[in-house]
Amino acid sequence: MRHGRRDGFREFAAGRSGHLYRSACLLASGDTHLAEDLVQETLGRMYLRWGRISRIDNPAAYAQTVLVRAFLTHQRRRSAGERPVGEFPDSGATAAAAGGADPELRLTLLEALGRLAPKDRAVLVLRYWEDRSVEETADAMNASSAAVRTRTSRALARLRDQLGGSLTEFADL
Repeated sequence: MRHGRRDGFREFAAGRSGHLYRSACLLASGDTHLAEDLVQETLGRMYLRWGRISRIDNPAAYAQTVLVRAFLTHQRRRSAGERPVGEFPDSGATAAAAGGADPELRLTLLEALGRLAPKDRAVLVLRYWEDRSVEETADAMNASSAAVRTRTSRALARLRDQLGGSLTEFADL
């Protein structure tokens, strides 16, 4: 019986790790090391409770909820919001990571997301990257639906203020 559950978890983890990592990268504003840590913590928590989780209708959605909560917990624990780096990442590697997308746009958006408060970033990632409903987002963030709607509206306004007119230069009109 144990091997069956373990194999089920391995299959789940292999199938969902990439998606969890992409979401974690957005939550972490492009910090790939933090994203890896968040995914590892998420999968660790999932493994400990896998016997109960595997009976849930949608374990993938549950994993996303665990990821967001791990991110928010991490943000509350952090003693410093910024970490210095010796050099900027290679722009060629960034373009490859973006999957052929405009690397300048990607960096602009990641930088703007990084300046948002962690809960604002989480609500935008859940609502627009994960395409979750207000109710699903509220459940993942332990908040009311009204709080999610308010936070989403305010976070989008902050994002628009940060980006100003600079985003329109990237748009194909």
